[in-house]
Amino acid sequence: MMDISSLSFEEIKKIIKDESLSEENIFELIELFKLDKRKNVQLLGEKLLRSIEKQKTEGNRIRAMYDFDRSFGSFNYVAGVDEVGRGPFAGPIVAAAVILDLNNIKSKNLIAGIKDSKVLSPGVREVLAEEIKQNAVAINIALINNKIIDERGIGWCNQEVFRKACNGLKIKPDLVLSDGYPIKNIELNNKYVIKGDAKSASIACASIVAKVFRDSIMKEYATKYPEYGFEHNSGYGTESHVAAIKEYGITEIHRTSFLRNYI
Repeated sequence: MMDISSLSFEEIKKIIKDESLSEENIFELIELFKLDKRKNVQLLGEKLLRSIEKQKTEGNRIRAMYDFDRSFGSFNYVAGVDEVGRGPFAGPIVAAAVILDLNNIKSKNLIAGIKDSKVLSPGVREVLAEEIKQNAVAINIALINNKIIDERGIGWCNQEVFRKACNGLKIKPDLVLSDGYPIKNIELNNKYVIKGDAKSASIACASIVAKVFRDSIMKEYATKYPEYGFEHNSGYGTESHVAAIKEYGITEIHRTSFLRNYI
């Protein structure tokens, strides 16, 4: 067993950063830290143990999301689909469909950190979106603009953007898992999942990809219409957004059918 009594605290911290350490080595170090007379070394061992337990809990959560997608049957390709932008006063509604590799779910292949996009920070969403794009078997993003939303209604557009996202995948899925409700008039096997972005890996990934894509669109609109704060509110009816509508009027990307009480 390693003798750490002669090592400084800084030297000990360098040891635990060694990426070649096995799990067995790490637990041996934690036991050594417990026996060390120095309080800061003991606390370091406790912190390291909490970190390992947190990683295991997160790993189990992610694996359960992948297992959930596999639980529907022996399908080769399962797509998750989710939308963002149903409620905003401005901008498009966007849906993403994502197919993950569910037949090769070793720990190194899992996308850590995926969950409902709304509970993730913008920076984390963007990092995860890139990782999803690199690891997914197939991704397709669809959108419907505000003009069509005003013409056809948000209910129809919500269904249509789901259909477009799924039908546009380069690989035809054997099963589509949709968040919240079934997809009407789609010629694909479809199951809906209540709060699917918290249960399904594929739906969570679709939620993240759709959110990042739509937010990037609204940031572009923010440069064209700086008075409305689209880079912050993403077109939703915040107090400052409503105030801007009352002061400056509406733009070409506003949904007039959503604004009858404001214009």
